[in-house]
Amino acid sequence: MSDSLSTSASPFSRRGEGRRFGILSTFPPTECGIATFSAALTAGIIATGATVDVVRCGPPPPLEDVSVLGTLAGGCSGDPLAAIDVLNATQVAIIQHEYGIYEGQDGSAILGILDGVTTPMIVVAHTVVASPTAGQRRVLEQVCAAAGAVVVMTETGRRRLVAGYDVPPSKVVVIPHGAAIPLGELSTPDESIIRARPRLLTWGLLGPGKGIEWAIDAVADLSDLQPQPEYVVAGATHPKVREHAGEAYRNMLTERAAESAARDLVTFDDAYRDLASLTDLIRSADLVVLPYDSTEQVTSGVLVDAVAAGRPVVSTAFPHAVELLSGGAGLIVPQRDSAALSAAIRSVLGDAELAASMAAEARRLAPALSWNAVARQYDGLAGKLLASRQQARFATRS
Repeated sequence: MSDSLSTSASPFSRRGEGRRFGILSTFPPTECGIATFSAALTAGIIATGATVDVVRCGPPPPLEDVSVLGTLAGGCSGDPLAAIDVLNATQVAIIQHEYGIYEGQDGSAILGILDGVTTPMIVVAHTVVASPTAGQRRVLEQVCAAAGAVVVMTETGRRRLVAGYDVPPSKVVVIPHGAAIPLGELSTPDESIIRARPRLLTWGLLGPGKGIEWAIDAVADLSDLQPQPEYVVAGATHPKVREHAGEAYRNMLTERAAESAARDLVTFDDAYRDLASLTDLIRSADLVVLPYDSTEQVTSGVLVDAVAAGRPVVSTAFPHAVELLSGGAGLIVPQRDSAALSAAIRSVLGDAELAASMAAEARRLAPALSWNAVARQYDGLAGKLLASRQQARFATRS
């Protein structure tokens, strides 16, 4: 794996109340979207009464970093056999798949681990490339072949996987990405959407491809508005980007803003935020801006959190946004088009009725995006896999 493997035996839950799951993934305090996803899914599964055993990709964290989740017991750093043993001791293993978190060409090291796992497996395919390389196709097809079920988080992901890869459609299940924002923190329908100075917000780990430069150019075109908007760019530089390129991307963004009409409108905030402070930040926004360059992104946790928080969204046309916002929770613009981005933002800020209708549609979508709702779907899928295996064993005995 790109980091070492370490195993953690049942740190998060009492035994005997529900199923016993294993999860193979990056995990906090590793800073990446899949680590955050896995921690939230783990908490949601535990809320169903289950036990979760985690095999994390990365060095074992100090105890204080994970004390809010429980004690990470033991550890067999870098030992795939130990990882296999932990997963085989569970009833159902959930394997997070993304090419960049495993060693080998296109993350092929995962295949050796999956070959040794005998417990039923659910693979979560975080990346489904529309035009994969031969290696990417081979690895994902073999990962899916080892699984009893393959979860994608959007219909776009399902269509891509079924049409572009040798994966049986019957294996593929759509379960949405959960929202970190607690539903109890949602905006109420009568909350004023347009405030004295409208706040635009983009958040998440920064790096090339986030498209923040196009949003800065768009905001510069809005300097004539009264009151002028405030654009907050919140988040640290992605650790892997910082490791290889330092703060070059952030520095480019700050220089771009300083040299434009957006110089007094853009604020960069790299402060660490726990869930409560992140929720407050999102709720303070009048409009969430997602200017991503990618045309491949079939899943975005930031998008899900924005919708769950009841915020109107202006986004570029990456697949997850096109799908989730199609009912009216947001406006879609082309990638790398600051003029289109500026026009969409202007239309929302200038039309309180439009902003309110977008927020209302976001609130309508929110309940299905809670992590508890999502975890129940994983638990139900696990039940189907276990029942299918039991039926197969019974048929073999007969």
